[in-house]
Amino acid sequence: MNKKNTGKTMIRKFKILMIFMFVGYLAQADNIQFTMEGPEIVEAGEQFRLGFTLNERGTDLQLPDLSNFDVLMGPSTSQSSSIQIINGKTTQSSSFSYIFILRAKKEGKFSIRPASIKVGGKTYESNSLNIQVVKGQAKQQASAGSAGGQQNNQQQDDTPSTVISKDNLFVRVAVDKTNVSKGEQILSTVKLYISQNVPLNGFDEVKLPSYEGFWTKDIEVPTQVNFTREVFNGKIYQVGILKKTILFPQQTGTIRIDPFEITCLIRQRVRQQQGFFDDFFDNYRVVKAKVVSDPLAIRVKDLPNQPANFSGAVGNFSFSGELDKTSIKSNEAVTLKLTVSGSGNLSLINPPKIELPQDFEAYDPKTTDRVIAGDNGLSGSISFEYLFIPRYPGNFTIPAVQFVFFNPATRQYETRTTDPFSMKVEKGSDDANSSVVSSFSKENVKMIGKDIRFIKQNKSKLLPKGSSFYGTFEFYGIYLLSLIAFAVFYALNLKKIKENANITLVRNKRANKVALKRLKEASGFLKNNQAEKFYEAVIKALWGYLSDKLSIPVAELNREKASESLLARGIEQEVVTELMKIIDDCEFARYAPAAYTGTMNDVYDGAARIMGIFEKQIK
Repeated sequence: MNKKNTGKTMIRKFKILMIFMFVGYLAQADNIQFTMEGPEIVEAGEQFRLGFTLNERGTDLQLPDLSNFDVLMGPSTSQSSSIQIINGKTTQSSSFSYIFILRAKKEGKFSIRPASIKVGGKTYESNSLNIQVVKGQAKQQASAGSAGGQQNNQQQDDTPSTVISKDNLFVRVAVDKTNVSKGEQILSTVKLYISQNVPLNGFDEVKLPSYEGFWTKDIEVPTQVNFTREVFNGKIYQVGILKKTILFPQQTGTIRIDPFEITCLIRQRVRQQQGFFDDFFDNYRVVKAKVVSDPLAIRVKDLPNQPANFSGAVGNFSFSGELDKTSIKSNEAVTLKLTVSGSGNLSLINPPKIELPQDFEAYDPKTTDRVIAGDNGLSGSISFEYLFIPRYPGNFTIPAVQFVFFNPATRQYETRTTDPFSMKVEKGSDDANSSVVSSFSKENVKMIGKDIRFIKQNKSKLLPKGSSFYGTFEFYGIYLLSLIAFAVFYALNLKKIKENANITLVRNKRANKVALKRLKEASGFLKNNQAEKFYEAVIKALWGYLSDKLSIPVAELNREKASESLLARGIEQEVVTELMKIIDDCEFARYAPAAYTGTMNDVYDGAARIMGIFEKQIK
C-alpha cells in the first residue's frame, strides 16, 4: 500500500515538473526579441550599416527584398553576453548580431519589410524600416575657409573670423503654425543646421529673439546640444536644437519674431601638411562664424464674438468642481474647488464666476497651477479655490458653474458645466472666533449679532431737565475741529486717489521692491549652485524692474527701447552698456555654459549695483 502511494506521489511530481518546464519554455519563447536597425536618412551612393539583433541563438536568417540597395558585405556575425547580480540573484543574457553593409542606389523613400529567423523551430519576424535616400552632396574640404572665400595662409593667421556658406551652416527659428488666433499656443524651435563637412568646435555669442507681443514659456532642453540627422531642402544636415519656447500671442495683427543670432566656433586648417611633424604643430585653429536666422511673421486673428462669461481660455479643456464639505455649521468655512485640465493657455485663464446665496460671505479665489511645457504645448491643470462662510442655517444650493473656452481646432466656443452644489447648514455655536484660512486676504470673521445686552448698572451723571449741549462753547469747538479734520482727511485721500490712479507712479514705486524680491530668489539659487535657474531669475528681475521703472510693458520691452529710455532719463552710457553686458552674460551662460568664463557672484553683484544706481537716478 505504501509502495502504491509512493508511486502516485512520484507521478504527480513528474507531472508538476513537466508543467513548469512547459510554462518556462513558453515564457522563454514570448521573450524572443528580433529587431532591425538602420539610419533613417542616407545619401545616394553612401554606404551604411543594416543590423539585426536577436537575444537567442537563431538559424535560417531570411532577408527582405533589398533590390533598391547594393549589398556590399555581410552578414558579419557577433555574440555578446552579460551577467547581472542583483540582491544575490544572478541573471544572464546573450545578444546575437548580424551586420550588413549596404549602398543606396537611387533617391527616394524605401520601406524594408521585416526579416525572419528561426529559434527552436519557431519563426520570428523583425520590425520594418523606412529609409529616405536623398541626392548626394559634393565633398568639400573640412575647412571653414573653403566655404567663405579664398585666403592665403598669412591672411588666415591675421583674420579673427571667417564667413561660412549659408548652405553649410545656418540657424532657423521654426514654428509649427504661422496663422493663429489670439491666445493660441505656438511651438517655436531654434535649430542649428551644420553640413557634415563643417567641423563645429563650440559656441560663443548668443542673441535670443525677444518674442515681443507674446507670453512665453520655455521648454527645457539639454544643456549639451545633441545633433541628429535631418533633411532640409533635399540635403542632409546635422541638426541641433538650441531652444524651444511655447508662444501665446497677446495682440492681433502681424507680429514679427526677431532673428536669432549665434556665433559658432569652427576648427580650421591653417596650412596644408608639408612635413611629418606638421600635424602636431599649429596646423589647426578655431575661427568664428556668425549665423543669423531669418525673421518670421505670425498672423494673429482676434477671437470672434466673445461670450459674456468667457474667461480668456484658448485650447482644449475639461472642467470639474467639488465642495470639501456638504454638511456644516453656520460660521464655518467651506471651500469650492474648480479645476481646469487640458492643453492651452492655462496660466492665463481668469477665475470663473460663481453665484453664492445672499447670506454667504465670500473671499477672493486662490489659484494653483500645475503645468508642464513640452513638445505638445502647455498642458496640465489649474485650480481655483473659493472660500466662503454661511452665516445662517438652512439648505442652500450653489448654481452650476460654467466654463467657456475657445477651441482653435474647431474655431468655436465650447462650454463645460459642473453640477449644482447642495449644502446643509446647521446652527453653529455663538463663538465669535470662527476659524478662517489665513492664506485668504480678508478680515477675520465677525459675529453679526448678539443677544439682548445688559442694562448698565453703574452710576451715571444726570443733567438738569431743559439743559442742552447745542449752542455751548464745547459744541462749537467740536464742530470746528470736525470740519478741520474732515478737510485734512479729504485732502490726503484725494492725493492718495490721484497717486493710485497714476499707474506709472505706482509701478515706479514698487519696482525696487519687486526686483529685490526676485534677486532674493536668485540668491537662493546661487547658494545652491543652481546655475540655470539663477541666470533665469536674474534676467526676470532685470527686465521686470525696467518694465516697472520705465513704464513699458514687458511684451514691448527690448534692448533698443530700454537703452533709449534709460539714456533719455539721464543714465550714463557706461551704466547702460554694463546693464546690457549683464543681460548678455546671463543669456550666454544659459545657452553656452561650456564657453562662459564669468561667475554667478559677478552677475549677482553687478545686477544689484545697477538697480541701485537706477533707483537713485530714476524718479
